[in-house]
Amino acid sequence: MTGGQKLARGIIILGAALVVSFGWALIAGHARVPVRGLFSEQYAGLVRIRAARALLGIIVGAGLSVSGVILQGVLRNPLADPYVLGVSSGAGVGAALAMLAGLAAMGAWVVPGAAFIGAVLAILLVYLLAREGKAVPVYTLLLAGVIVNSVAGSFLIFLVHTTIARGEGLHSVMWWLLGSLQVLEPGRVIAAGAAVGLGVLITLFFTRDLNVLSIGEEPAAHLGLRVERTKKLLFVVASLVTGAAVAASGLIGFVGLIVPHGVRLVVGPDNKVLVPLSALAGAVFLVIADIIARTILPAGELPIGVITAFLGGPFFLYLLRRQRRGGVQ
Repeated sequence: MTGGQKLARGIIILGAALVVSFGWALIAGHARVPVRGLFSEQYAGLVRIRAARALLGIIVGAGLSVSGVILQGVLRNPLADPYVLGVSSGAGVGAALAMLAGLAAMGAWVVPGAAFIGAVLAILLVYLLAREGKAVPVYTLLLAGVIVNSVAGSFLIFLVHTTIARGEGLHSVMWWLLGSLQVLEPGRVIAAGAAVGLGVLITLFFTRDLNVLSIGEEPAAHLGLRVERTKKLLFVVASLVTGAAVAASGLIGFVGLIVPHGVRLVVGPDNKVLVPLSALAGAVFLVIADIIARTILPAGELPIGVITAFLGGPFFLYLLRRQRRGGVQ
């Protein structure tokens, strides 16, 4: 089967899955909405809330998945993921600082912009810590990511305690730590959607370059690719997309690890197919994860980050074990 055929078939299957999961998200919940009630005035308010959550899940799921594809491609590391490498935590620190400083009132783009700056600083720090000459060893990269993630997470905890002491903004900061698709500010969702959409479009234009990078930096340079410029641009795109996702939903881990690997197992490593299908699969995955998060308990809901971590933690350990055995390409 050619790449075009794989792409067309994947779009049809995942597009249908996205429509089904979106409809399921409107119906499912502790207050169940009958199918006939989706267009009735009686359930209009509840349906709007759930539709907004599902839309945010589509945006964030697609963004985090594409960011994972970018990082795995640029670093040629199957374990790279915005959450594992500390990029999400860096974005969370930037967003939390902007919110606690009262900058959110200046416009819908301020918090995503601060998250983007935090994500860029985090990924640059991880890269600089992990680099040994021209190489970026896998385990050094993971260790650097763990360190940056830990420091950023500790700083977020510090912000929480500071907020408690001041008696203000506690809910906002805790939101970043736990992850949630509750739409508290529609303007921020629109900003995140625009940023993620732009990032995905740019990535689609660079799928050929990602394919070339996968054979190694020196062979890619011999083929005429301006390697360093391309890597820096893609790092910025990954940071933009991750920052927008974190600004809208908080810290949701392992989406960028699970989804690209699942899609890659089915369609192969060609980024011309992998990027668009990962975006669709990530959207489906996060919408379903949110349905589980808000229906698994008899009352109330779990943070969606708990669901993705429950799935992603064992998956990460499995990949790490395969990596040590040399089984991951």
